[in-house]
Amino acid sequence: MPWRASSKTCLITGANSGIGKVMALEIAKKDANVVMVCRSREKGEAARNDIIRESSNESVELMLADLSSMKQVRKLAEEFKQKHDKLHILINNAALWPTKRIMTSEGLETQFAINHLSHFLLTNLLLDIIKSSSPARIINTSSGLHKRAKIDFDNLQAEKSYKHMRVYGQTKLENVLFTKELARRLEGTGVTVNSFTPGMTSTNLGRYMSGGAKWFMRHMARSPEKGASTGVYLATSPEVEGVTGKYFGDRKEMKYNKIGDDVGIAKRLWNVSEEFSGLRES
Repeated sequence: MPWRASSKTCLITGANSGIGKVMALEIAKKDANVVMVCRSREKGEAARNDIIRESSNESVELMLADLSSMKQVRKLAEEFKQKHDKLHILINNAALWPTKRIMTSEGLETQFAINHLSHFLLTNLLLDIIKSSSPARIINTSSGLHKRAKIDFDNLQAEKSYKHMRVYGQTKLENVLFTKELARRLEGTGVTVNSFTPGMTSTNLGRYMSGGAKWFMRHMARSPEKGASTGVYLATSPEVEGVTGKYFGDRKEMKYNKIGDDVGIAKRLWNVSEEFSGLRES
């Protein structure tokens, strides 16, 4: 049977605004069961109500988690498994781009924690249910900024210096490396893993910016609908059935940073991520 989103269960992080909300809406329109992960109950409920109204799909659920906390990521995974026995689509979308270095209560740099580690840990904690739901899809939201980045294992948490664009680009390269390594590990399971860039999109990521950069994000960047289209395509289209380990933009496969093909770096990042996220202790 060709891939159809109807009746499938989709979990998406960062789902109350921007491309996350649009992806949740468009997938709900295809009669999937959508689970939105948001930090704020108030904003999450408002977005959920919007999605139900616009999609005419009542099967839209809200789960709360602050993804800067690995403890809360673990709680989220446990709560999801208590309520659901299937997960066909996981979209790791949540991201933050603060202009100043902020440390979480668990001693993690915030971009590293949310943009990479939360996705890494959540995916691994849900892998058993994802594999048992095969065929299934994992989609990671990256960024074109990853193409100019490199992985500095001696400065993963911006201990030496913090330049917010450099740190953001590094976390988005980490998304690509995670995608590639996970695809290798899941070969033959029926679970595919791909990453994508939404392009320069007007979302809440720009709230930390100032001056011309903020004006550009608000007035010149593409719409959330345009930015979300590739994620919806990867989650729902039968055209990409069986495609894995790739990087997409504008609904087609794109070139990515050549570091993404470095298996040694990908495996090293995986091992380091196990330590930082506490997965190795699970």
